[in-house]
Amino acid sequence: MRVDDERIEDAVRHTEILRLPKQSLATFGTTNIGYYMVTSPAYAEINKKNSETVIREGRVIAEKPRIVTPYYMSQLEGFSADARKYFNTVIQNYGEDAPGLYYTYRNEPGKLTIVTEEMKAVLDRLNSEIDRRGDPLVTIIKGQDELWDVSLMRFIYEITSISMHDNLSQLMSRGLLDVDKGGVPMDARLRIEELFARLAKGELNPGELKDELERWNLFEEYQDRFFNMLRQR
Repeated sequence: MRVDDERIEDAVRHTEILRLPKQSLATFGTTNIGYYMVTSPAYAEINKKNSETVIREGRVIAEKPRIVTPYYMSQLEGFSADARKYFNTVIQNYGEDAPGLYYTYRNEPGKLTIVTEEMKAVLDRLNSEIDRRGDPLVTIIKGQDELWDVSLMRFIYEITSISMHDNLSQLMSRGLLDVDKGGVPMDARLRIEELFARLAKGELNPGELKDELERWNLFEEYQDRFFNMLRQR
């Protein structure tokens, strides 16, 4: 194991999610979660008498979960060779059309504050502030200063795991997990219709719709409609 891998594993082990949001991830919309990442400063290891605490504020934006298949995932760019091997293994074990959920996130870091308070006092104060505001979509995470973003990823994994069952149940109840004869989930067909509507309004680059159709191996099916719309723009 490489040193970097060991440091990451250590950061994950020492991450504590001290306060989870009171709501799980929305099934049919975007979820905006505020976070407080609380750490001891990296230099505290040198100065044992230091009583400072680092507070990082930010937001994690979770987009609406999308229903995808192993075949679709294998068509996405940006994955390593190892990831693609994994997708191929899933295809072999479950079939290329087995539906699953795909979550996407973005991190919007906010301000960083260093306070001369013990961590316990900081945590008590933050919890009191959140309770006073009554905000259900806030989390407090205790992490490591140098690898605080790893701790944030651990939180993302946790909230995804908590939300997945409810998200799947809601999608299933609406028939959105159903797969047609072409191996395409109903949710994907609806998304394609949304993209066509956005293209008609001039809100979408045609290349984005074309890429989505090709990932589902559906461009031939929709190409007449696609080119007709381009001619009308």
